[in-house]
Amino acid sequence: MEFINPIANTYIDQFSQATPSYLKEMYEATLASHEHAHLQSNWHQGGLLSFLSKVKKPARILEIGTFTGFSALCLAEGLGENGQLHTIELRAEDAQAASRFFEKSTHASKIKVHIGDAKAIIPTLQDKWDLVFIDADKTGYIDYYHLVLPQLNEEGLIIVDNVLFHGDVLEEKIVGKSAKAIQAFNEYLQQDNRTEHTILTVRDGLTLIRKK
Repeated sequence: MEFINPIANTYIDQFSQATPSYLKEMYEATLASHEHAHLQSNWHQGGLLSFLSKVKKPARILEIGTFTGFSALCLAEGLGENGQLHTIELRAEDAQAASRFFEKSTHASKIKVHIGDAKAIIPTLQDKWDLVFIDADKTGYIDYYHLVLPQLNEEGLIIVDNVLFHGDVLEEKIVGKSAKAIQAFNEYLQQDNRTEHTILTVRDGLTLIRKK
């Protein structure tokens, strides 16, 4: 489902320039060669991640769901000289592809890739997070939220992707495991009085969350 007129999307891409231009090659390479290329954040969304990171100037970033590394490199744009980004990817092949892109970037020394189950890895990380990006298996969203919230700094920001899930959550009857999981997450967040949030209709829906 398209939430924005395709002509408007083309216009936005033409007149938005926050996405780091050096990432165009890797972005296009993933689109051209990866069988699950739709999992990559789109070009304009990457610009928003980069923009928010530059505004926040985070010292520590956590990304849950690396894929081939485009979103991580966008988020890394806001890191300071001693900043660090931890990114977790379940699929070793995608993590290795991302690592190759990271090694070619100016952010190579600031990015740490973890391969495996995020639910097991997150508790081993002792950092307090300034910025968290959740874009992994949808059935794990509530668990990831519970794991990262205690470690989120008071002025920290959580960004959650795919909260409209291709428009499936807008249907009168929601079907499919992932769509039901996203709906459950959205409903859970609505009732959680520890945080406040807003949903942006960017691509497949992004939720921004902060502690009250």
